[in-house]
Amino acid sequence: MHGETATDRTVWALSGAAAISFLQGLVSNDMRSLEAAPGIVWTALLSPQGKYLADFFVVRRHDGQLLVDIATPLAADTLRRLTLYRLRADVQIAPSPLHVLRGLGDPPPGALPDPRHPALGWRAWTDVPGRAPEIDWDAIRVAHIIPESGIELIPDDSYILESGFERLHGVDFRKGCYVGQEVTARMKHKTELRKGLTRVAITGAAPVGTEILGDGKPVGTLFTQSQGSAIAYLRFDRAEGALTAGDAVLRTLALAG
Repeated sequence: MHGETATDRTVWALSGAAAISFLQGLVSNDMRSLEAAPGIVWTALLSPQGKYLADFFVVRRHDGQLLVDIATPLAADTLRRLTLYRLRADVQIAPSPLHVLRGLGDPPPGALPDPRHPALGWRAWTDVPGRAPEIDWDAIRVAHIIPESGIELIPDDSYILESGFERLHGVDFRKGCYVGQEVTARMKHKTELRKGLTRVAITGAAPVGTEILGDGKPVGTLFTQSQGSAIAYLRFDRAEGALTAGDAVLRTLALAG
């Protein structure tokens, strides 16, 4: 099968007349583009305080089927939260046996482009698994400062604007209300972000989650590392000069917009 299997993903099938409107009132992005046409939307579920709880893709396949493509470690808690919000809405969420495939280059029939960034290629959902993973996705993510569920994106801790969701097409500021919308809008319109994800040069290595120090003071946290670069969460006003994370030495390269 064309493409690699994303072994850490869970797929759900969505059905019911209210499926799109149900999600529209809960998540950070606009779901209405999926009402009638094939497409893929990357979005987040937030707490009422505006903190990240989970991110996932919502997909309308060419056969009209609606799917959710979510990181497996986040799936059980997210399904529980969605079930609590569902109340009596005409929405059904069921496990799907489909495999998530992803790849670069020419996409196979039925694949859709990853909506976050062109460098991430395409995604597809098939009955048959793909090849074993070979592509260095971490290198791509680091090069373009793209956070990953459960690594840079930490439930009950991360804020999506500090994590690059606007730049990566994961939030819509015109769609209206959703859970956590008020805090997110306030961060967008009333404050200048003082913290966020950054690409840094790294000499050496340190475990994901290592505290970053500048002049002996806490500056942020080190995350994914690849080929001499890394994603770091930094306080922008302290991101100058020599930084360290454990035995590794860091230098700021680019701030995520």
